[in-house]
Amino acid sequence: MTSFPDRERGFEAKFAHDEELRFKAAARRDGLTAHWAAQKLGLAGAGEREYVTKLLSADLERPGTDVVFEMLRKDFDAAGVNESDQRIRHVMDEFFAQAIAQIKAGI
Repeated sequence: MTSFPDRERGFEAKFAHDEELRFKAAARRDGLTAHWAAQKLGLAGAGEREYVTKLLSADLERPGTDVVFEMLRKDFDAAGVNESDQRIRHVMDEFFAQAIAQIKAGI
């Protein structure tokens, strides 16, 4: 039988592991989303790399899905890219699931 402190440490370790996975997956999702958005915006080469860096930097300054979504929405509207809010969020969700799978697979 395990003691309460042992179980507590186990739960804390699992929580820390899950949070680390979520952070890494969110960062990877944002990178994948930025590349997708750059293609939609017609950016390639250095322009694409700059856009990805800009999007990732914005998320580090103000972490969360909303800052990435807001930036994409603004950039798409300014460039006349026709993507609905639902489509953008769906793509971000798909990339999040893909990022988790990649991390768990050690890719």
